[in-house]
Amino acid sequence: MPALITPMKAGRVDEAALRKLVGWQIEQGSHGLVPCGTTGEAPTLSNDEIRRVVEIVVEEARGRVPVIAGAGSNSTAHTIELTRIVKEAGADAALSVTGYYNKPSQEGLYRHYAAIADAVDIPLLVYNIPGRAIVEITVETMARLAKLERVIGVKDATANLARPLRERRVCGKDWRMISGEDATTLGYMVQGGHGCISVTANVAPKLCADFQNACMQGAYDRALALQEQLMPLHDAMFIEPSPAPVKYAASLIGMAGDEVRLPLVPASDAAREKIRHAMAASGVEH
Repeated sequence: MPALITPMKAGRVDEAALRKLVGWQIEQGSHGLVPCGTTGEAPTLSNDEIRRVVEIVVEEARGRVPVIAGAGSNSTAHTIELTRIVKEAGADAALSVTGYYNKPSQEGLYRHYAAIADAVDIPLLVYNIPGRAIVEITVETMARLAKLERVIGVKDATANLARPLRERRVCGKDWRMISGEDATTLGYMVQGGHGCISVTANVAPKLCADFQNACMQGAYDRALALQEQLMPLHDAMFIEPSPAPVKYAASLIGMAGDEVRLPLVPASDAAREKIRHAMAASGVEH
């Protein structure tokens, strides 16, 4: 499932490019769509823009694939507000990041998610990304969260491949485990993962979908070959702060411009050269 970029033009959301991107993603075989996450520059989007982006993605998806919309903040009250917004816009589920910057305790994290689950009737994926949020949800806290009816799983961007089996043991087989880190997804899937919310899938959706299909079929030799092919692109997507690299890559294939919002800046010339080489190495035409 691509962690969708938010195309922008002259400082505004480029709605036409977003519609084009969503249609192409579904045609290429993506299993779901994730707007307004980190890759979608959600911290720089207004509430109205988040509502509109989710509405467009839902409209274009037309029920063909699920839409899991980012609705996270380091304020519990604001997160509840955002979660209500994405539900009203038609999202099937919400993706909710941990409390970045204010560094809550494990008890604070638990109460944060419990409050969201109590306030809004929508399935929730918790988003565990200590590299950006500083705080990490422990396996023990994850076990507590798994008992909340509306908290259905995790987007795991820890890159810690010891976590999936530990979480399966304490959260149960119904707990949805979604990788949020392209480079380690193969190992995550082997250990019981159910999919990936992918940056690379913005520009190589068919290869990423083929990789996930191979994993789900247990065809791990095929999955390994595809992951090896994708690896240069996985690496290139993070050579500078995301989503600048993936937006540049998307511009090369005619899907969107490379505009990002401050405090992010477009990919540098040196990064652009590496991204072009990585796309060629992974077989993505541009």
